[in-house]
Amino acid sequence: MTSLIVGDDGKARCRWAGSDTEYMRYHDEEWGTPLHGDQRLFEKMSLEGFQAGLSWISILRRRPGFRELFHDFDIAAVAAMTPDDADRLMGEERIIRNRAKIEATISNARVAAEMAPGELDEFMWSFAPAPRGRALKDFSEYDAVTPESTAMSKALKKRGFRFVGPTTMYALMQSTGMVDDHVAGCWRAAV
Repeated sequence: MTSLIVGDDGKARCRWAGSDTEYMRYHDEEWGTPLHGDQRLFEKMSLEGFQAGLSWISILRRRPGFRELFHDFDIAAVAAMTPDDADRLMGEERIIRNRAKIEATISNARVAAEMAPGELDEFMWSFAPAPRGRALKDFSEYDAVTPESTAMSKALKKRGFRFVGPTTMYALMQSTGMVDDHVAGCWRAAV
């Protein structure tokens, strides 16, 4: 199967995991695993927004810096960040230095802070599609945008969130386990 790669450990993985140790760990332990909690979903939303136009590995390698500089994505702490903080972050090599994305993360935290505890989690998961079987064997068969990711994007934008386009929201759905896109034959597809 062209969508699988077998690692030195003998496990067949989705080909995108490649041979990079951090990417394989992410594939094995995080991607497609159901993730809940306002703070953790806010982190994923933020990181997926930073990833737009870049490779995920570039974000994954900088995730410790993002976590440190964005207060472990504590919504209230990020919401309290100021324009001076945004200026300071523009000088930080440990993250992606994109002013629009930095400002969107702070703005998104302010929107999320207005929600009741648990509301962001419940709201985002309300767009998760019904589970599907493992009929697809190749990533080329998957769509990067789905009706559910489009609906989630529109609803988030209506609430005031930014950098939450339908392609970015589908990537979030994959990474948080709202959809499980491990291809047939991947060892995680059986988990």
